[in-house]
Amino acid sequence: TVSTACSSAANAIMIGDRLIRHGILDCVVAGGADALSAFTLNGFKSLRILDDKRCRPFDQTRAGLNLGEGAGYIVLQREDLLDKVPYCFLKGYANRNDAHHQTASSEEGNGAFLAMSDALSKAGISPYQVDYVNVHGTGTGNNDLSEGKALKRLFGDKIPYFSSTKGYTGHALAAAGGIEAVYSALAIKYGQVWPNIHFSEPVSELQLVPQTSLLEGADVACVVSNSFGFGGNCSSIVFAKD
Repeated sequence: TVSTACSSAANAIMIGDRLIRHGILDCVVAGGADALSAFTLNGFKSLRILDDKRCRPFDQTRAGLNLGEGAGYIVLQREDLLDKVPYCFLKGYANRNDAHHQTASSEEGNGAFLAMSDALSKAGISPYQVDYVNVHGTGTGNNDLSEGKALKRLFGDKIPYFSSTKGYTGHALAAAGGIEAVYSALAIKYGQVWPNIHFSEPVSELQLVPQTSLLEGADVACVVSNSFGFGGNCSSIVFAKD
């Protein structure tokens, strides 16, 4: 897949779905893996977006991201070949690019807004049917403000539960979309919403408060998973219970 690292796993999932829908494959294992290296660490350090403390997504005091490493994959299968109840269904997705800057997202959140809204349109799902958004939430000043503005544009004053799980994993770059797709599937399967850890104060321009404690026993029927990359490359995936 041709995309920036942060959205590559999400785009791999989209491509896998198209291969199945066009009858090319019956089953696809899709996701991504990433390992830390001095090259990656120094590259992000040169951008001055690393935080030497624990990252604080969507917090007023956020000062940058923590790099992580890992892998996350999901198994996609043709619905008529299923031999057991799936964790959830892949309902829609979209990749959009606001082409604002080489590394920064637009201040208005144009790419994020288009990716989320187009993914929901493809899924045939209203924004008000979304129960949880696994936000990209890197903990950088630009990303969280841009993504927060996109959330407000799309959902208005009825923003669903949202949180960044990068406080647990760090930003695993090419693996991020795969790891967070797994989080999204588990949220639907087990009715859980993961807390946005290390949060204490909402961003002044947004006044948005993410989920800060583990929510269990919730009816999570629809999840949007966001993966945004350099150059305004924005991908959103919609998972649903049925």
